[in-house]
Amino acid sequence: MWRKEIINMSATQNAKIINASREVIYNAFTDPRGLEKWFAPGDMTGKIHSFDLRPGGGYEMSLFYPKSKKEARGKTNAQEDRYYARFVELKPFEKIVQAINFDSSDEQFAGEMIMEVILEPKGAGTNVIIRFTNIPSGIKPEDNEAGTKLTLDKLARYIE
Repeated sequence: MWRKEIINMSATQNAKIINASREVIYNAFTDPRGLEKWFAPGDMTGKIHSFDLRPGGGYEMSLFYPKSKKEARGKTNAQEDRYYARFVELKPFEKIVQAINFDSSDEQFAGEMIMEVILEPKGAGTNVIIRFTNIPSGIKPEDNEAGTKLTLDKLARYIE
């Protein structure tokens, strides 16, 4: 079941009920090997460069566009979106808040975007809510929302 909402021009929210416990989903968000497998939207791939799971810690990750996509799309270079995420809040099995900064020379991608993941019990599963605020002006909210939907679909396949 999907719910989507564009909150304003710099925020989006997606939610998906996934047939898994909050613990399993939280662990998928906090395991670097798992993130590499499911966190890149659609047919993109991911690579974790560093990972420090603690409030104030964080990780550096690259999301790579498929080589078959020839047009320049990436924020860091034509085929890559590299970013740095700092863990603002880690509330095991309930909530994860990250501050994300893109590695880009383009001012449209500057600034700190906030990603909040909320895990709510829903029957035998979990309602996974991902909310982004302070989305850089170079990212269309509808593109961010579409990418988040693809990522949640990938998470569900990875876990279920």
